[in-house]
Amino acid sequence: MNVCAAPVPVVFDLDGTLIDSAPDIHAAVNAVLGEHGRPTLSLERVRSFIGGGVQVLWDKIGAELGIAAADLPPMVAAFMTRYQGANDLTILFDGVREALELLSSRGHPLGLCTNKPAAITAAVLDHFGLSGLFGAVISGDSLPQKKPDPAPLLAVLTALGSHPDQPRGLYVGDSDYDAACAQRAGVPLMLYTGGYCHAALDDLPHHAQFDHFSTLPGLVERAAATV
Repeated sequence: MNVCAAPVPVVFDLDGTLIDSAPDIHAAVNAVLGEHGRPTLSLERVRSFIGGGVQVLWDKIGAELGIAAADLPPMVAAFMTRYQGANDLTILFDGVREALELLSSRGHPLGLCTNKPAAITAAVLDHFGLSGLFGAVISGDSLPQKKPDPAPLLAVLTALGSHPDQPRGLYVGDSDYDAACAQRAGVPLMLYTGGYCHAALDDLPHHAQFDHFSTLPGLVERAAATV
């Protein structure tokens, strides 16, 4: 395969795209619910709530269990205490490290755009030894806006050298949040089908989809020629 002569920024989502963090999130959620005398939730149910950030996660939990909004703040605070640095159950999806290293070696500037809080994002990247691969990281509390607002993605692309008014690059994500963010930013989405998306994949706007990271570098090279 011919390597793209003009590398483009490639920005990644984190949860459900690069990592499966749902088991750690699930464990922290249920620990907090148990401490507050609430019923616990299944892993799949908690997984379906991930993507919009911590507050959205707990808003959905509250709606699911009938917890009043006024009772949520201490649960959110307890969750953050438990979840900080909780990586024992989190894994990289198969082929992620190799794909990131290959894209970097080919000159593609790499970035991260996630709704996960910055401190937890940094801890995860350090845990897996990935921090040095990303030239720019925007987390859920880096800006006033979160995905699906395009501002976080545009900020990463700009930091990686893309023109803010005419962004050139690709976004790799797994969810409806990512699809809407990429569409609003005017950036093609490479949709990972092994993540946390619960919508019909064909209903999400995307340039290409893949189910294993070994295929992503090839898709990036082909897409880079069109952006």
